[in-house]
Amino acid sequence: MRGITRVWSNFPTLHKVYIGSISLVLTILILLPSEDASASRQNDSADIRLQPGVRYDLSTMQQAQNSQAKSPQAESIETQPQTTKTDLKDTPETAATREHLVEDVLDWRDVTVQRNDSLAKIFERNGLSAKTLLQVSNSGPAVDTLVRKLMPGQVIQLGFSADKLQQLVYPLSKTELIEINYTEQGYQSQQITKPVDIRHGFAAAIIKNSFWNAGVQAGLNNTQIMNLANIFGWDIDFALDLREGDNFSVVYEELLVEGEAAGYGNILAAEFTTQGETFIAVRHSDGEYYTPEGNSMRKAFLRAPVNFKYISSSFNPRRLHPVTGRVAPHRGIDYAARVGTPVVSAGDGKVIKSGYNSLNGNYVFIQHGKEYVTKYLHLHKRAVRTGQKVKQNQKIGTVGATGRVTGPHLHYEFLVNGVHRNPKTVQLPKALPIDPAEKTAFLSIAKNMLGMLETNKRLILAAN
Repeated sequence: MRGITRVWSNFPTLHKVYIGSISLVLTILILLPSEDASASRQNDSADIRLQPGVRYDLSTMQQAQNSQAKSPQAESIETQPQTTKTDLKDTPETAATREHLVEDVLDWRDVTVQRNDSLAKIFERNGLSAKTLLQVSNSGPAVDTLVRKLMPGQVIQLGFSADKLQQLVYPLSKTELIEINYTEQGYQSQQITKPVDIRHGFAAAIIKNSFWNAGVQAGLNNTQIMNLANIFGWDIDFALDLREGDNFSVVYEELLVEGEAAGYGNILAAEFTTQGETFIAVRHSDGEYYTPEGNSMRKAFLRAPVNFKYISSSFNPRRLHPVTGRVAPHRGIDYAARVGTPVVSAGDGKVIKSGYNSLNGNYVFIQHGKEYVTKYLHLHKRAVRTGQKVKQNQKIGTVGATGRVTGPHLHYEFLVNGVHRNPKTVQLPKALPIDPAEKTAFLSIAKNMLGMLETNKRLILAAN
């Protein structure tokens, strides 16, 4: 204290006055109360401040606090839309966006299926553990389809995140795929069918050397050519009846997936003209084909048990036998074809004989009801046994050169009540016509299809 007193006494008198004045002002400012001071961080308004000696109802106070005016800034914040995790989950658009973002961040790896490959081998090559393989294998029935249909050359897409398999995609076709995803419940597999759009396609051609070549030149694929022959197979023998100048036209379905071509669907309508006679078929909703009048194209028998092969010998009761050189009735038609060419049953029936002898070689006889019997001789192999029931177009054997023959061919006979008839010209019993209840709707569809056939046929044939 003596030191402080000594210093103070050494100050000039004017300085002592200044220091004293400043100290007095600071003391007054500190002691004066501030009206803006408040102990509440909520800045309560004056009407709800607590007053000494007064009792308050807590519920009333709470209501008063909730109803007080909000600041403009608070109102702005509270009136803005709030986005939460629940909003993202419940909104399809945001869910799709989130899934898209997840796909974008995955590290995708394309894996080509090798010969004799398995899912286990594929996982091992890509550093996936046996545990992951087990989990994926138990992901649902769709993974069983994937395992069964692994084909060499196909590509499996593996999507990784932080070295963990998140997604597997395997295309079964252009319209179907297997997808396996990692979820909170583990791996889940599903088979997905992509939406398919359908538009009409058209083809037409004039036969110059063969029906098959004409179909290819018209832009039809192998399946479409075979289907076209099957539609008219009850009326036209494609191995015997066709001539140069015959023509056909077809309306069919073109399949589109995500705007890209994905193959062909059903033939919707077709017209075939051979030797001056025209046949027209229109597809109904039952999957069957009918004439424009509603009569079934299907008949009890096919005209020929072999497709697209030439005939070396036709029905001729006065022909010379090629082996003996003697005049001997040829009560059937010979279809010359390569050994192993499939032979089908001309109609539904029961095999009454399936055997071998030195003349007929391997042979099959089929009974169709009470009136009809068809016979198939010189087979290389028989695919049916005596007593077996067969369906129309079912394979019963293959073309061969067994028995007394000069080369591989099928000898085909057609008997009505025990009498040989020419398979090419015999009148065949027809199937039932379209259901009368559906005939009106069908006739309308058939009219439209006939218009399309005629219009497009004129355009294409004129262009050629």
